Amino acid sequence: MRILLVTQYFWPENFRINELATQLRDRGHEITVFTGLPNYPSGKIFPGYGFCRRLREDYRGIPVIRFPHLPRGDRGFLGMAANFVSFALLGSLLAPFLLRGRPFDVIFVYEPSPITVGFPAVVMRALRKIPLVFWVQDLWPESLTSAGNIRSPWILKPVERMVRFLYRRFDRTLVTSRGFVPSVVRHGAPQDRVEYYPQSAERVFRPLEVPPDAPERGLLPVGFVLLFGGNIGVSQDFPTIMEAAELTRSRTDLHWVIIGSGRMEDWVREQVAARRLGKTVHLLGRHPLERMPRFFACADALLVTLKRDPIYGVTLPAKLQAYMACGRPVLAALDGEGAQVIRESGCGLAVPSGDPKALAEAALRLASLSGEERCSMGRRGRDYCSVHFDPERLLLRLEEILRDARVEEMHKEA
Repeated sequence: MRILLVTQYFWPENFRINELATQLRDRGHEITVFTGLPNYPSGKIFPGYGFCRRLREDYRGIPVIRFPHLPRGDRGFLGMAANFVSFALLGSLLAPFLLRGRPFDVIFVYEPSPITVGFPAVVMRALRKIPLVFWVQDLWPESLTSAGNIRSPWILKPVERMVRFLYRRFDRTLVTSRGFVPSVVRHGAPQDRVEYYPQSAERVFRPLEVPPDAPERGLLPVGFVLLFGGNIGVSQDFPTIMEAAELTRSRTDLHWVIIGSGRMEDWVREQVAARRLGKTVHLLGRHPLERMPRFFACADALLVTLKRDPIYGVTLPAKLQAYMACGRPVLAALDGEGAQVIRESGCGLAVPSGDPKALAEAALRLASLSGEERCSMGRRGRDYCSVHFDPERLLLRLEEILRDARVEEMHKEA
């Protein structure tokens, strides 16, 4: 199939869609990526890119067509809103011209957020009369309230109308969590066109044996290491992590290690200093995705947290699959579907979101287990991941979905 992949984030930004695009290409499909200028998570356009620079390039044999838009800037609300709106507007205006002469069978949209990434795809669907498959990984308008703390009806009501407009124009809507289904249906997606399609971990995430002299070990403190890897954002509920770390501060051999960057990074650093947690809380900054499995292998357990909020209760965080694929025990402060996966798999310990006392107690309990008990948790998680989030099986299912959408469109034309 000739697939137009529309995404607001693509290489050199680190997102799951990079590997998925190459997997589809390896299976014989012709992929064209339509995206903007890389600027996540720093909010600044990456070196070498610009409004008139590197707008067309090749990523592992995949043509990438970029268009200029405003970057996130300082990550404030206005900067982020300008980023979202400019991507949707300029992408919609430029897509017909930048993609002219390129035939496509189906459009596939990757949406970790915002949903406005759907506008250029909707325009191409209308002009080319080709089906559109939309992969939802973040619920709108709910995420504006939960992550953006936006509660004004003057903003939320127009956004809700926009969301309805978009969902009604998708031929298939895929959701990464079963808990997302009621929301997308309520906002206009036909029930029979919605399907659960979870994320799988990138293939780089796998169990590793790391030698004693590995450089990653030299960056980690000596003792029991709880490692958080990923975005340091509002959704990840770092206030709960900081409070839990404060509750365990007397255990100087228990270390909370954070690898990543994001909107809350400066706040976390300030809290570490204000609470005098420098001996047990360590921020190591960003590291390449390819190194993360090595860090995971050096840690004693891996940490995943989300805010206490209805939207996060139905969210299955992507880092959970990555942790499980690496065969490491998991400590989680999650509600709903994420906690259910941990309990079903037996891959670790889960406590309610927003409960620092429970998180601290679970951390101490995990540290008290034998190494073999924690290894057993990791193996169970790996086995569960192989059954429920197998990349090859999910890739085959995605091909079926895209192909079925194309066949249905051809029948309509006939």
